[in-house]
Amino acid sequence: MTTLQELTDRMKTAVGTDSGLGKSLKFNLKGDGFVYINGGEVSNEDKPADLTLTISMADLVALGEGRLDPMTAVLTGALGLSDMGLAMNLQSKMTALFSKLNG
Repeated sequence: MTTLQELTDRMKTAVGTDSGLGKSLKFNLKGDGFVYINGGEVSNEDKPADLTLTISMADLVALGEGRLDPMTAVLTGALGLSDMGLAMNLQSKMTALFSKLNG
């Protein structure tokens, strides 16, 4: 099982000096903590973000590994989005970021 610290460290490596998203992003891990990304900043702070994704740690790992389809996750309620339009606009950039997590 992935810990919050392991996930945060992997995100920091994937983000590098700039996430490339152009927006702030927060993962609300349903009681397991938060991962906040803004530019090159990656932290576990619960800060306001342009887009908040609410997902369990296990589902986020599955999503990152390609075992969970993002649309299926949204439709089944496994993934909650604070702004569907923004999520759709950032989809390709988030996919690129997730691909770096597995690299």
